Amino acid sequence: MPQSVVCYQNQNYGKLKKACLESRKLFEDPLFPAASETLFYQRSAPVGTVWKRPKEICSNPQLFVNGISSRDLHQGSLGNCWLVAAASCLATEPSVWKKVIPNHKEQDWDPRHPEKYAGIFHFCFWRFGHWVDVTIDDRLPTVNGQLIFCSSTDVNEFWCALLEKAYAKLNGCYETLEGGNTAEALVDFTGGISEPICLEEEKVSEDLEKKKKLFKSLMKAHSRASLISCSIRPAPGEELESQMSCGLVKGHAYGVTDIKRIQLGTGLLAFFQAKKLYMIRMRNPWGSTEWCGPWSDGSEEWKKVSRSEREKMGVTVRDDGEFWMSFDDFCRYFTDLVVCRRINTSLLSIHKTWVEALLFSEWSQSPDPWKNRSGGCSNNRETFLQNPQFTFDITSDQDSALICLQQEDRRANRKSGTGENLAMGFDVFKVEVNRKYRMHIHQGKVASSTYINSRSVFQRVELQQGKYVVIPTTFGPGESGNFLLRVFTDRTAKLRELSKNQPAPSCWSCCLGIPQLVSSVTLHSAAGLSLPGSGNELNVYAVIKCEGKQVRSKVYKGTSSPEFDLRGIFYRKRPQSPVKIEVWVKSWLRDTLLGHVSVPAAAGDMGKNEVLRLQSPRQGVTSGSILVEISSSTDLSAL
Repeated sequence: MPQSVVCYQNQNYGKLKKACLESRKLFEDPLFPAASETLFYQRSAPVGTVWKRPKEICSNPQLFVNGISSRDLHQGSLGNCWLVAAASCLATEPSVWKKVIPNHKEQDWDPRHPEKYAGIFHFCFWRFGHWVDVTIDDRLPTVNGQLIFCSSTDVNEFWCALLEKAYAKLNGCYETLEGGNTAEALVDFTGGISEPICLEEEKVSEDLEKKKKLFKSLMKAHSRASLISCSIRPAPGEELESQMSCGLVKGHAYGVTDIKRIQLGTGLLAFFQAKKLYMIRMRNPWGSTEWCGPWSDGSEEWKKVSRSEREKMGVTVRDDGEFWMSFDDFCRYFTDLVVCRRINTSLLSIHKTWVEALLFSEWSQSPDPWKNRSGGCSNNRETFLQNPQFTFDITSDQDSALICLQQEDRRANRKSGTGENLAMGFDVFKVEVNRKYRMHIHQGKVASSTYINSRSVFQRVELQQGKYVVIPTTFGPGESGNFLLRVFTDRTAKLRELSKNQPAPSCWSCCLGIPQLVSSVTLHSAAGLSLPGSGNELNVYAVIKCEGKQVRSKVYKGTSSPEFDLRGIFYRKRPQSPVKIEVWVKSWLRDTLLGHVSVPAAAGDMGKNEVLRLQSPRQGVTSGSILVEISSSTDLSAL
């Protein structure tokens, strides 16, 4: 079982099973009973519904028959293709399904020891930052002896039906699984982050380079146990799950089960005029209705490939809802793709690793602007900065940050009519490298996510070295809800929430003084830097100093015109003392001061830009100039 597991509804599988075995009674779940309310909340159960245990459906029930496979699952009468497609993906990755179906051998029926059977099973799902262990009994709804909902190709196999029941329990009942987002189920199965890719908007089918890049990315993701699903978005007015002439179904979730770049043998080169085939395999949760174009089951393309060649290529063709198609055709027909990445945080991995930081918080309303934490998106300029704010650091020269905002799941609230997700998103700002207090003025926005009423919103952002503030928001002001913020970076990001608006007076304030002025200083760039005898290619860095505190830039190599973009904020007790800016030349033995300048940064300077000439420590020598932006205020919460 995964570490740090929470028992759902305080039901401990081990204790419950032990009690059942001791009493020699099969488990009957009082919290998810064999009753109509477990099935539906808006409609009645089908006529003739009978709850049966697997042993009442077949003579030799098993969790798995000949192992677990993406071809096992068949969607039932429930409109939950999104979940079944995700489960198809799950079945392709042992490291994933063994976490979702813990101790599967111990849970399975053992014909040699029937006394160990207690009619109880459990499954693990990742929910809102925790692995949750869901315990169920094995009574399943049937009509005329047939399972109503998800079933397996083999009538003796029950892993998919029991998994679906556990997921239904987690979400309130079976009906709450009607209509959903494959990305959510993939995250629940993995604890990863789902990255949506819109093939249509990116026009991937029309751009060969984009297509190659996407194929390479998907192949790498699949090889590293990421789970992938895809769909075709219906046009406005088109019917959901309408079948196209090529056999594909619109508005229907497909699970991607394999991706291959196939090197063709010499005997096949003449047929396909190519040395390589770029192929993708998918599965329809219905277990039927397949692609009927090139490379579909029984197509002319496969007839040209002998059985031995297929085995050499590592592909199989069966009439079971699973099918191959070329990546060109895939990009031509499919509009949306979801890649659920299992972020690698292992220190021992040979692949790219990430450092994860996560924090829980909430959007909450208050009439007091200083306490309100539900200001809406940036369209609401007066209240936007009242939202929760989080700061994190990028310590590499440049780094990709993966940012995922997730709200608490509301699907279980559908019964009470409050199951709709909040529309949410986030903005990212670059701020002063020493900022400790909340932002009160809009700064340079470097990234913005889309706003959508999805359970999670993801954005991959390329960032330069520095400190950043991410502001998660609901689209409109006045909304309430809990959320989880996850940030993945190359190095430790020191993610933390900014809760204070300004420095608070301390018991030492009477002796040490209190801040009277706040100043934000941005050193944008320098030009014409020179040092006699050093040429024009300098290795330089900058320092901003104020009242014994300082911020320092990284070293910019081989330039006389660096773009510093160095920002510092200072709470000044002696406003008459100027802020000092120094530019240094980095050298092996001893750094050399190239030039300096003093900036008054007086109260009232708001967004003031100045080009200032650096003063050289050497008489009569010109060192260059810098571009500085200054904002100062006697209101300590103004910046």
